[in-house]
Amino acid sequence: MPVAARPGRTRLSRELVLRGAVAVADAGGIGALTMRSLADALEVKPMSLYHHVANKDEVLDGIVDIVFSEIDLPVIGGDWHAEMRRRAASARAAMRRHPWAIGLVETRTSPGPATLKHHDAVLGTLRAAGFSVEMTAHAYAVIDAYVYGFALSEATLPINGAEPLAEVAGRMMSHYASGDYPHLAEFTVEHVMKPDYDYGAEFEFGLDLVLDGLARAQQPTAGGSSS
Repeated sequence: MPVAARPGRTRLSRELVLRGAVAVADAGGIGALTMRSLADALEVKPMSLYHHVANKDEVLDGIVDIVFSEIDLPVIGGDWHAEMRRRAASARAAMRRHPWAIGLVETRTSPGPATLKHHDAVLGTLRAAGFSVEMTAHAYAVIDAYVYGFALSEATLPINGAEPLAEVAGRMMSHYASGDYPHLAEFTVEHVMKPDYDYGAEFEFGLDLVLDGLARAQQPTAGGSSS
């Protein structure tokens, strides 16, 4: 069944090609995205795609730009802590919608306008808050390392799959006697296997640690040189 059907043979466009590519990647992962699979999803011949995109690299650049367009831009001049928190939460949400993008968004060397606008807004927000160029680099790196790292864990941990968490954790621990790994057993039983446990709830706790740490690191330079 096509992932991006074209009722009435809608005229193909670059936007439709890229949206179709996102749908293919969402459905089967980035490895499922080829020019042939994209053409099949759009119900066109593969050669038709090349009227709108030069090659697969251009498709990858385009779908990365679509992902960045879905992430909330921080407001330059706003409260940087609140803006970075909002932007990080939005980036995590985008990675949850498009888990294939986690390892791809920072690899492209031909960024599109949404990507460039995103990076410029993040940098501008930090600079407007008084971060030096060096501290801006530190802040951007550590925030994104946390956001993308958490998103990767969230997408790949076996406890976040469709199977009930208690069953996964119980099966993992059933191979060992509780006395062999007492701290792991305690953590699993008293925390992970609780009915209301949600690994995703750890995101905001960790994000606040990162942002609060950056705020403390920034304090000594407040009011100083921003060069």
